[in-house]
Amino acid sequence: MNHALMFSSKSDEWETPQDVFDRLHAEFDFQIDLAASAENHKCERWWGKGDDALTLTWAAHAKRGWLNPPYSRTLCARFIQVAASERELGFLTVMLLPARTDTKAFHTYIYDASTWHPRPGVEIRLLPGRLKFGGSTNAAPFPSMIVVFRP
Repeated sequence: MNHALMFSSKSDEWETPQDVFDRLHAEFDFQIDLAASAENHKCERWWGKGDDALTLTWAAHAKRGWLNPPYSRTLCARFIQVAASERELGFLTVMLLPARTDTKAFHTYIYDASTWHPRPGVEIRLLPGRLKFGGSTNAAPFPSMIVVFRP
């Protein structure tokens, strides 16, 4: 795998395409954007770099959240781990992720290779083509997926 290409960016933050968010928000009615900034948040209520979404209990603050986490390998894996844990506390998380099906996080928290199915309470939606993030003129260098962690 060409890690330089798959993990390349001036930043590990990729702004959610509005049309993708709008379709999912219509379905799930998100209460909070769990990893955003003042410039790119998608919900009225949002957590940014000043709020540590990796240590707070999401279920204590809302019941349904949107999450487009930073895509660096370590941060993305931590957000996936927390979303899986929060599912057990009754929190629904819908995540936009790079479709990196070869990662440890994917197989630990999202997909069970021994059963050939997503893990209990997890839904995977593969997106066609490659997304254009945050007004970019070029498509992302990776495919994307939506992962739903249902309580």
